[in-house]
Amino acid sequence: MRIAIIEDNEALAKAIAYRLRDRGHAADVLHDGDEADQFLSQDGADLVVLDINLPGRSGLEVLDAMRQRKDGTPVILLSARSELDDRVTGLDLGADDYMVKPFEMDELEARIRALSRRKNLDYGAKETFGKLDFDRANRKVSVENVELDMPRRELSVLECLLERRGRLVSKSQLIEHVYGIGADVDDTAIEPHISRLRKRLVLHGVSIKTARGLGYMLVVAT
Repeated sequence: MRIAIIEDNEALAKAIAYRLRDRGHAADVLHDGDEADQFLSQDGADLVVLDINLPGRSGLEVLDAMRQRKDGTPVILLSARSELDDRVTGLDLGADDYMVKPFEMDELEARIRALSRRKNLDYGAKETFGKLDFDRANRKVSVENVELDMPRRELSVLECLLERRGRLVSKSQLIEHVYGIGADVDDTAIEPHISRLRKRLVLHGVSIKTARGLGYMLVVAT
């Protein structure tokens, strides 16, 4: 699952991202409300963890803009204890849940799991490509109901390619999806994941084509 973490406390944002990536999610980290609004309107996410108090647009303004453009992505608001009125306003604007800082990471994970179950119809459907099935909600790939053992970063690469099936995906897009926006990762870091994933998929009627200098494309044999 791709989760946007919008929090101006860089240490907290980094800790949340580290925890979620360790659980196999792709995490995009943003610290500014204006930047977050642009990112969500152009790239989007499966779920948003959104702080209320942000530089630029506030978290409430970011949330309101999402709902105004009919973006129903689940949102968990983060707030300080003194911001009760803002939490109420956030729920009225369409937030799905809120948490008061400081909080335990285990609780945040539990809230994310709960929202995933509640919103399963929005982004949890299974998709078939070649001989494979991809369960988006549980991030599992299987063939004839037998789950494939796939490292989480390879799975994130596949997820990104599958979302853009039939289109070229640049290395920078893959790196942002796998490691998060702004990650200090060289372009070549994605190549070993592509190589290993390509060997896994070709056995099941799926290939990854390379357009030199442009990116990669997921292709299903017909």
